[in-house]
Amino acid sequence: MSECKVKLKIFEGPLDLLLYLIKKNEVSIYDIPISEITSQYLEYLQVIQELDLEIAGDFLVMAATLIYIKSKMLLPQDDISLDEEIPDEDPREELIKRLMEYKKFKDAAVHLKEKEEESNYIFKRFMPASELDVSQNEEEGFESSVFDLIAAFTEVLKNMPKEDFKIVLDEEHTVEEKMELILSLIAQKGVIYFNNIWSRIRSRLEAVVFFLALLELIRMKKIIIRQIGLFGEIKIFKPLPVLRKDGKDS
Repeated sequence: MSECKVKLKIFEGPLDLLLYLIKKNEVSIYDIPISEITSQYLEYLQVIQELDLEIAGDFLVMAATLIYIKSKMLLPQDDISLDEEIPDEDPREELIKRLMEYKKFKDAAVHLKEKEEESNYIFKRFMPASELDVSQNEEEGFESSVFDLIAAFTEVLKNMPKEDFKIVLDEEHTVEEKMELILSLIAQKGVIYFNNIWSRIRSRLEAVVFFLALLELIRMKKIIIRQIGLFGEIKIFKPLPVLRKDGKDS
């Protein structure tokens, strides 16, 4: 069996993951249910580590921070010595400040990206008819977070049948091979759906390699992922070439 460990840079940081979990749980950023969010954060961290992604130390530091805040909030008041000064501030206060500041800059970045996309907009009348369906797919929904993919992939792993040990021993998969397969499927179908691409996968090992191939193609900007509705179905397709002001493809 070939070595399939791949080091990829995670596309987003620990604050992105926290904002994602807050949005997913539909809770207020000013009143974070720290116990629940910490548990979910650690679950995502475990999947990231299992995939052997190259994660920054900031993810581990944030995990330690969350565990510390959780312990402070769970500490019974009876356990605090009378000689100790009881802090009035919420243990989450500093984290909330960081999240709010980060969200402000992230929202500004999204706004600038939207302006850039507007400036590079190509009118559909200049497109070949064969590309119209793809352009419509690109406009529907919104760009998915890498954490949306990890959440969907976690469900895939949960639903996979128990592996046949002989199959695992006989397997030999590479990320490059799966990247070619994904691009081939998109070339044939135009658009593929995340939940529909796992029927051909025979084992957890192959699933991991396939998922790493997806992430690498996203990093290389060879594919786009979009979601239909909040935390909805994920579709995958190739980006359209952007026409520069001089009329050439970029």
